Amino acid sequence: MNDIEAIKQLKARYFRFLDTKDWDKYRALFTDDVIVDVTGSGGERYEGLDVYMEYILAHIAHVKTVHHGHMPEITLTSETTATGIWAMEDWVDYPDGRELNGKGHYFETYQKIGGAWKIKHLALTRLRMHMGAPAALA
Repeated sequence: MNDIEAIKQLKARYFRFLDTKDWDKYRALFTDDVIVDVTGSGGERYEGLDVYMEYILAHIAHVKTVHHGHMPEITLTSETTATGIWAMEDWVDYPDGRELNGKGHYFETYQKIGGAWKIKHLALTRLRMHMGAPAALA
């Protein structure tokens, strides 16, 4: 498999493991020194895999999510590094009935370690976010 296809499959696993809550496999997709910046979608910046996973487990583990990534723009910058931009859409269903639908982009860098591509930096920006009120309160 070529490197661009391997990165596409890495991102596909990112979405699937996040939505199915397969946290051990999800964790393995990132470098130990990953930086995740979701300030462009109203969140914070997380440095290091342990810090990021603590956030994910506290905020995403208990909600239903559906993520889609589209139209990847992947550039190999060396034999072991690459960049990517993905159009995205996500749905988040909260236990209280609220729903979030967002549309935007992931901006990422990747590093090849031991023959496997991993996410080294992830920034999520949103062009549109819609939060719906719980059905019982609407």
